[in-house]
Amino acid sequence: MQRVSLDRVESLALSALVNSGTSPENALALAKATRITEAQGIASHGLAYLPIYCQHVQCGKVLGDAKPEVTAPRSAAFRVDAGNGFAHPAIAMGFEYLIPAAREYGIAVLNIDRSYNCGVLGVHTGALADAGLIGFGTTNAPASVAPSGGNRPVVGTNPWSFALPGDTGFLVDQSASVIAKSEIMKAKRESRAIPDTWAFDPNGKPTTDPEIALTGSMAPSGGYKGVNQALMVELLAAALSGANLGIQASPFSGTVGGPPGTGQCFIAIDPSISAGFSSQAELLCAAIIDQGARLPGVNRRDQMLHAEAEGVLVNPDILETVKGLAGDDKTELS
Repeated sequence: MQRVSLDRVESLALSALVNSGTSPENALALAKATRITEAQGIASHGLAYLPIYCQHVQCGKVLGDAKPEVTAPRSAAFRVDAGNGFAHPAIAMGFEYLIPAAREYGIAVLNIDRSYNCGVLGVHTGALADAGLIGFGTTNAPASVAPSGGNRPVVGTNPWSFALPGDTGFLVDQSASVIAKSEIMKAKRESRAIPDTWAFDPNGKPTTDPEIALTGSMAPSGGYKGVNQALMVELLAAALSGANLGIQASPFSGTVGGPPGTGQCFIAIDPSISAGFSSQAELLCAAIIDQGARLPGVNRRDQMLHAEAEGVLVNPDILETVKGLAGDDKTELS
C-alpha cells in the first residue's frame, strides 16, 4: 500500500475525470467527494471507482459536460434535472436551494432525476449536517434485489442516510442489501470468494462466487425488512423525482446501455423548529456513549481526522491506474 495525501487524491481524481471528457466544474464536485470517501476509509467508492466513472464518460453512460437545471414546483420543494450527467454536481447545485429553504420554512425537499450513481450517500447528508440541518437522503440503483418470495431483482441496493448536525458525528448510511454491490465487484476484481450470506445465484440459491452473484441478486439486509426499505427508497428517489426505476435503469458497471437515469431524494430539516430537539438528541447520544458504545458514523469522522493529517493508504495498482488516467507519472511517497 502507498500513502497519499488527500490533496493528491483530489487532484488525481480531478485530472482523471477531466482527461476523460468531464467538464472541470462537474469533475470538481466528484473529486471532492472522492477525497472525502477515501478519508472516511470507504476505499471501494474512492479512487478504485474512478476508472468506472471515466469509462462511463467515454462510452456515453454519463454526459461529462451535462449542465444540471433547477426548478421549484413549490416554495420548499426543488427538482434538479441532472441531464444524464454525474449526480454530484446536480446534488451540489440543488443544495444551494435546499439549505436556505429549509432554514426559512423549517423543512425542504430536493428531488433529482436523470441522474447517476451518487457514490457514498453519507457524504451528501453529511454536508447538510455541516450546514446545521438534519439531513435525510435516498438514492435508487439498477435492480439487484429480489422481492421476498421471488428471485428476479426489482429494486436496487437503494441506500438511505440520516445525519445530525453538531459535533457528535452521528451519521447513518446503509443499503437495503447485506453489503454494497461494489464490494462484490471488488471481490470479483481480486478473484476472491464472498461470504455465502451476501448474494444469490439466478435460481435464488446462496453463492460464494462473485461473478455468479453479479448475475443473480443481492441478499437483502434483514430479509423482507431490507426489501421494504428498498421499496421505500425506490418510491422517494425514483417515483417522486420522475427518475428511472431500478428495473428501467442500465447497470452502474460495464458499458452496456445508455445513461442509467436513476434519482435521489433529500430532505433537510432545521432542528430549531423544535425547542427541545438539541437537548433530547444530546441525551440520547450520551446514553450510548456513556456505556462505551459508539454512535453510528463516528468511525468515519475519526478516520477523516486522521486522514487529513496523515493521508490515506491506496492500493498501488489502483493508484497507477488512476495516475494513468490523470496523465500523471509523479512518484508517490509512503
